[in-house]
Amino acid sequence: MTLDANPFGQVLVALITPMTADGEVDWPATEKHIDDVVSAGADGVVVTGTTGETSTLTDAEKLRLVEVGKDVAAGRAKIITGGGSNETAHAIELYKASEKAGADGIMIVTPYYNKPTQAGILTHFRLVADATDLPVILYDIPGRTGVPIAYETLLRVANHPNILAVKDAKGDFSEVSRVLNQTDLMYFSGDDANVLPHLSIGASGLIGVTANIAPAPYRAIVDAVNAGDLATATAQHQTLEPLVRAVMTHVPGTVAAKYILHGLGRISSPRVRLPLVGPEEWEAAMIEDELALVSGVDGAEFRNFRPDRNAAAGGALPKVSGTTR
Repeated sequence: MTLDANPFGQVLVALITPMTADGEVDWPATEKHIDDVVSAGADGVVVTGTTGETSTLTDAEKLRLVEVGKDVAAGRAKIITGGGSNETAHAIELYKASEKAGADGIMIVTPYYNKPTQAGILTHFRLVADATDLPVILYDIPGRTGVPIAYETLLRVANHPNILAVKDAKGDFSEVSRVLNQTDLMYFSGDDANVLPHLSIGASGLIGVTANIAPAPYRAIVDAVNAGDLATATAQHQTLEPLVRAVMTHVPGTVAAKYILHGLGRISSPRVRLPLVGPEEWEAAMIEDELALVSGVDGAEFRNFRPDRNAAAGGALPKVSGTTR
């Protein structure tokens, strides 16, 4: 598939959901953060994904995030809704409602916890993709879902007219090459440390957590790869490495990204919803040690970094649980 046929963008941010200190969605901060990442080079935003704490968001919050994203992006970036459900019927209704709310695309994660067979995974994907006219990205992340999308399943699901892409967090580069060779599916890197390797073997873009903090270097990497300039792409990749390590190594990416963004003064609170909690003292210290090695990252200046371990401590219980009904 050519870049001209890509309806999602190339530099996609797996958006955090900014929250107040008591765990409610901070809507003004959300609007500002979306505008920040789009202005810095993102041409796609994935709301309500793993990084957005989809498991603890209500359906009403998920739909409003789509609406807010569309309003703020104002045509500058695509708004993709992630999350879904491990219940096929609920996923169908949620994505149909997301389409009505204005989503430009949907990202369907492999059903988690149920541990379905490949036949069940295939059926889930097909039925959900049948339910809307939106283009679909499949999300292959067996470390969270318990089951991978098998190579044979990807070949079969590639025949569905709405299923256009895969977000890969499995890290099997030989399989990625194989699927790219045998289908028209696009691939998006779902592992911040592997963005350049994925792009080098034909991926179309990335869906990144660290891009919440610094979208511009990812824009530079993608543009350099598009231009065949591996040296520039590699230099940006190397510059990003300590920041990626700070975000993705010590605590869940959501937790680290919020901790860092709050320390940079870009969101009002680092709060996450339980069962996620802010970094413990030793975890915060490791994150800060990694950040001390960051330099030259466009859009991420750490000279005035002011982390607040007390503000990040613990997790919040929201007023309304993220029920599926």
